[in-house]
Amino acid sequence: MTVHQLSVFIENKSGTLLRVLELLKEAKIQLIASTISDTVEYGIYRIICSEPMRAYETLRQAGISANLSDVFAIMLDNRPGRAADAIRSFSEAGIGISYLYSFLLSGKGILVFRTDNPDLTRQVILEKELNYIEEQHLIEMA
Repeated sequence: MTVHQLSVFIENKSGTLLRVLELLKEAKIQLIASTISDTVEYGIYRIICSEPMRAYETLRQAGISANLSDVFAIMLDNRPGRAADAIRSFSEAGIGISYLYSFLLSGKGILVFRTDNPDLTRQVILEKELNYIEEQHLIEMA
């Protein structure tokens, strides 16, 4: 129901993102999805990849600040409005979405998100029979 996500803290200056990407390239770790949110001084680079534990260790050994966390991932039909339908299920249950990003993979929409109530989120996913995706399945689809 969840996948591992790397959150990498990078300074907002030229070359810092490249260093992270080069380290992952050298380690032959495949990126599946990523997003960057920024503030004035630093950015948070969130990554879903083929080998999250090894990616985490690779970055930490290089002195790069990174965290590994579990986030929810659900798969949707690639049709307009499917994301709204899925998020409505959480909203109606009083669950807040902390952040979300999405991408297409093998013709399916993938929503990756964190909520303010993981236990209730799991319950809603099961009750509403949302098509959650496990990490291994996500990697196999890539």
